[in-house]
Amino acid sequence: MKPSIAAQGEAAPAQDDRPASVSGVLASLSLSMLLSSLTTSIANIGLPALAQAFDASFQDVQWVVIAYLLTISTLIVIAGRLGDVAGRRRLLLAGIVLFTAASMLCGLAPTLWLLIAGRAAQGVGAAVMMALTMTFVGESVPKERAGSAMGLLGTMSAVGTALGPSLGGALIAMFGWQLIFLINLPLGMVALFLAYRYLPADRRGPTPATRFDITGTLLLALTLAAYSLAMTSGRGSFGALNGALLAAAVVGLGLFVRVEAKAPSPLIRLALFRDETLSAGLAISVIVSSVVMATLVVGPFYLTRGLALDAAAAGLVLSAGPVVVALTGVPVGRMVDRYGAPRMIVIGLVGMAAGAFILATLPAALGTLGYAIPLVVITASYAVVQTANNTAVMADLPPDRRGVVSGMLNLSRNLGLVTGASVLGAVFALAVGTIDMTTVRPEAVAAGMRITFAVAGASVLVALGVAVGCRAMTTRRLPPGKAG
Repeated sequence: MKPSIAAQGEAAPAQDDRPASVSGVLASLSLSMLLSSLTTSIANIGLPALAQAFDASFQDVQWVVIAYLLTISTLIVIAGRLGDVAGRRRLLLAGIVLFTAASMLCGLAPTLWLLIAGRAAQGVGAAVMMALTMTFVGESVPKERAGSAMGLLGTMSAVGTALGPSLGGALIAMFGWQLIFLINLPLGMVALFLAYRYLPADRRGPTPATRFDITGTLLLALTLAAYSLAMTSGRGSFGALNGALLAAAVVGLGLFVRVEAKAPSPLIRLALFRDETLSAGLAISVIVSSVVMATLVVGPFYLTRGLALDAAAAGLVLSAGPVVVALTGVPVGRMVDRYGAPRMIVIGLVGMAAGAFILATLPAALGTLGYAIPLVVITASYAVVQTANNTAVMADLPPDRRGVVSGMLNLSRNLGLVTGASVLGAVFALAVGTIDMTTVRPEAVAAGMRITFAVAGASVLVALGVAVGCRAMTTRRLPPGKAG
């Protein structure tokens, strides 16, 4: 399958001979991934403190989180393509510098809206960091170790997500909300040093396609912004504004496809989607990410309203997910290297479907363990799927496509998170019968949780069908002895 993509890429110029330590490269990429994921989760715990510090409503301080995620979702593919055109090393260095400077702006912001602007600037830097980390794995890590490297990046992402709430809470308690942003300054400087020291130099000379697709870039940014706002606006309800934004996103997507088909140097070559591995990989990433988001959206309500746990106990149960991903990331990567990505994708999807259906059928009488054990199954299986899926999609890409494809993978994950929060959240609210969770009965919450995860399990079965179909096509198309 990958030769079909590789054949579309032009011959790459010779690589700079500057030596690169694989361990140094992985240390640099790991810290970049850790910073971008930590900055996502650490801000959530600070929202009450920010509301008090700026005398703002909850709806206003929510934009501290939304601005960061919205900017990443809008720019991540663009950042990947820009790296292909302008040079990945210099762009990643610039992204780290911007991220670190924006963190200082956030920590010193005298007003809420300046803080939100700083978070948007952080998102620009984080989009670059997230888009290019997987790209450098393809350039700097031997192919037989690619799965392990992807697993390490997944581990660092999970560690950042899991560490954010506890680290943020401790920093706020001891020093104030400013430290949840200023902590990025020393970490960002270390990441900048490691990237400058170890990442391979950019290729000499111009690439065959040096023009940047400005029209396509603007259309994609506006389309993704409209979709993300449609999914996040409305405080849990879908109204006229959401419908208008979603319609704008559909129109924008149509215009983007039309422009890209005619552009001499498109942002995304539509021919890429003829490759079954890429198309299937993006679809799988969207689906599994939406299911994982359901555990984060529905889980707190079920644990606190359905099982009557306090906030601390519920947080402890929910932290089991990121902890499991952190512990399994590297071992899973080694398994992908040993047994092959297609096989591990199928195994991971079977595990996710099983975990979702167990949550949909287990009685509430089993209590906390009845939720925690299937949650561990879902998140461990998710780690398998994402590591194997990223490895399969990024394998054998030509150098001038790695950045944009890496950005598309990260975008598919972000869109899955946004879609899961809105669509599966709406399924849960519909099943419960109200969006007011302060008065709902525990039995209704338990029933809503079961219905939501039945839908989630069914969606994973769709992803499994996609993976099995793609695996069958791969087996048929590869030469004898190469299928895996």
